[in-house]
Amino acid sequence: MNGLYPLKFKPHYFDKIWGGQKLKTILGKDFGKLPNCGESWEISGVEGNISVVSNGFLAGNNLQELVEIYMGDLVGEKNYEKFGIEFPLLIKFIDANDDLSIQVHPNDELSKKRHNAYGKTEMWYIVDAEKGAKLNSGFNKELNKEQYQQYFNEGKLLDILSFEEVKKGDVFFMPAGRVHAIGAGIVVAEIQQTSDVTYRIFDFNRMDAEGKERELHTEFALDAIDFEYQESYKTEYNTVPNESSELAKCKYFTTNFIELTQRVEKDFYDIDSFIIYMCLEGSLELITENNTESLMKGETFLVPASISSYVLNPLSDNVKLLEVYIS
Repeated sequence: MNGLYPLKFKPHYFDKIWGGQKLKTILGKDFGKLPNCGESWEISGVEGNISVVSNGFLAGNNLQELVEIYMGDLVGEKNYEKFGIEFPLLIKFIDANDDLSIQVHPNDELSKKRHNAYGKTEMWYIVDAEKGAKLNSGFNKELNKEQYQQYFNEGKLLDILSFEEVKKGDVFFMPAGRVHAIGAGIVVAEIQQTSDVTYRIFDFNRMDAEGKERELHTEFALDAIDFEYQESYKTEYNTVPNESSELAKCKYFTTNFIELTQRVEKDFYDIDSFIIYMCLEGSLELITENNTESLMKGETFLVPASISSYVLNPLSDNVKLLEVYIS
C-alpha cells in the first residue's frame, strides 16, 4: 500500500475588483477580511499558487511534491506520463459580484507558441444566480474576423455577443477560443486546464485600484478567437439520482453531476486518473478501505488514482456533487 487517501487542500483566495462575499455566505468559505473575494482556487498546480494538503499525515505537503513522490499512484499513469509533476487541472469557485471582463483563452498550440504554456478549455456549473443574471458565451450571429474588428473598432462589441439568462444548475462548456464572460450575480464552479493565460478583450472601461484602465489584449485576442456561431451555447443534460450524469467530456477532462440520496459504491478500475469531487449541496462521507473523510458544501476532494473503489455516503438530504477526472 502507498498510504494515499482522499486529499483536501487549503484554498487560495483572490481579491478581485469584481468579487464579493458569496463564497463565504453561500459556500461557507473562510477568506478572512478580503473585501471582494472573487476566486477560491480549490486545487491548483499553477506555479506560485500550488495547493497545500490540509488533512491527514500529508498535511503541509504541496500538490507538486506529492505528484513527484507518488507519480501515477496519485494522478494516473497516463497523466503522469503526459504532464509530469504539473497537475493538469485547475479547480475553482468564482463569485461574480460585478460583471467580469469579456475575454478569450488561446488553444494549446497558440499558448505553447506565445507563452510556453497550455491553452485553456474550461466549463462552468452555475452554483447560484440572482434573478435575471446573465453570462456571455460566444456570438449572437455569424461573422468573420473582419466584421468582428469593425464592430470592435466602432465600440459596438456588446452588440454581437450572445448573452444568456442563467439559473442554478445551468452548465456551459467553454472551449479555448470562445469569447465569454461571467455576469454579475453569478457563482460558478469552474473546471479548467492548468493555465492562467487570459486575453482581456473589453472591461467596461473599468478602473483598477490605482485609477487606471485595466490592460486589454486586443491583438493577441484577435488571433485566439473562434468565430463559430451556435444557436445555443448552454449544455443540455439529464440526471439520474445516485448515478454519474455526464455534463462535459473532452480530452482535457470529464465532468459528471451526482445527486446523492443513498450510499453509492464507486468503481474506477477502468479509469487511469485521479477523481475530484466538489460538494455543491449538503454533506457526505467518502469511505475507502482504510479511511473515512467527510465533505461539506463548498469543499473539494482529490481521490488518488490508486484508490479505485470507495463508497459515497450522504450525511444530509439534497447532496449534490461534481465528479471530475481525465478519461
